[in-house]
Amino acid sequence: MKDWEIVQTSLSGIAKKAERCPKHRFRNLYGMLNERFLRDSWNWMNRNAAGGVDGVRAGDFEKDLDANIKELVDELKTGKYKARLVRRKYIPKGQGKVRPLGIPVVRDKLVQQSAKRILQAIYEQDFMRCSYGYRPKMGARDAVSKLTVKLQFGNYHHVVDADIRGFFDNMDHDWLIRMLEERVDDKPFLRLIRKWLKAGILEEDKKRIVKPGSGSPQGGIISPVLANMYLHYAIDLWFHKVYLKRCNGEGCMIRYADDCVWAFECQEDAERFYDALKVRLRIFKLELSEGKSSIIKFNRHKPDDRFCFLGFEYYWSRDRKGRPHVKKRTSRNKLRASIRNVNEWLKKNRSLRLKELFRRLNSMLRGYFNYYGIIGNYNSIHEYHWHVVYYLRKWLSRRSQRGQISWTKMKSLTERFNLVGPSINERGGRRPVNTVCFY
Repeated sequence: MKDWEIVQTSLSGIAKKAERCPKHRFRNLYGMLNERFLRDSWNWMNRNAAGGVDGVRAGDFEKDLDANIKELVDELKTGKYKARLVRRKYIPKGQGKVRPLGIPVVRDKLVQQSAKRILQAIYEQDFMRCSYGYRPKMGARDAVSKLTVKLQFGNYHHVVDADIRGFFDNMDHDWLIRMLEERVDDKPFLRLIRKWLKAGILEEDKKRIVKPGSGSPQGGIISPVLANMYLHYAIDLWFHKVYLKRCNGEGCMIRYADDCVWAFECQEDAERFYDALKVRLRIFKLELSEGKSSIIKFNRHKPDDRFCFLGFEYYWSRDRKGRPHVKKRTSRNKLRASIRNVNEWLKKNRSLRLKELFRRLNSMLRGYFNYYGIIGNYNSIHEYHWHVVYYLRKWLSRRSQRGQISWTKMKSLTERFNLVGPSINERGGRRPVNTVCFY
């Protein structure tokens, strides 16, 4: 049997045991972190990811992969393994705000990848169907589609749109370990998780090291599964096992990581839940962002009410036959931010050779349309595409002293380099069209 088959068999055995015995606590997980398992986990690593504080990238680590893995496993076996500093990187998230990312060194990423696969094998059997974030074969578009179906065909009239303030930075470490102990009875494995949680963070200016007392850095491979597990115990189970039983009408929940939406039939259920959620989150050292959380009346008889979830704006409208229908379009804030970002990108990269510029731009457009290209959202993605062409013409015109490029010339360029056009890729929608409207 090949190494990868042995690893998959082990993970499959854990998954089956977890599904069969919901109360079982697993032992000897730490012993699974051997050379065979780490070497197989290396195949799941992102080779293009940024390096950590030591400057070592995946390609450098891979040059002597066997020796590096052997050294890593020896450290794990002898208890000498220590989590290295995490490199802090801030990325803009619009409106002058930034998102802090934590980038571990490659050797820590590899061990985290292995631990993540083990935890996923266990907790994928426990996670509820309302949870979509960072899970195998699930994505944001699945959560968006499921919420649409729930609102369209369910008897829901009120939506609780909640935002958890700084969730990844405020997860309580003690609660996190207590939650892990519900399924893990392996002290060395739990100590390993604690090492990553307590690892120092080197700030972007490289002048200050922060010792975190809570949270798990976004960017760490282990962070998403820990975040899902935290909210599984803090919210998902409580909502379905406790709160729903107290409701007078229907209720449902859709969650993508820390982005959550609840829908209720009765207004009093929604209001009581909003207050109860604040209390529940405080128990786990979390809190709502009051400015971003609200209760919205959302029903077919009052189509002006709207709310946003995962970059889409939900609203009631009518289909071609005049029937009430839940529709979605790109959130206005997201659309403006995307246009602003592509404008900045074109400004910075206008000096690239045209072939390379269009190649990179097409890659960005495919990613954008793959996400936002849903039925009913063609006008929004067309608007985005029009602005892309407008700013592309603007910055290409400033590459030289020849003056502004004419629209005729611009059309010729987009055809020559096959600029990707707006397209609906959801089943039942309009197929991709590689055409550009010039007006």
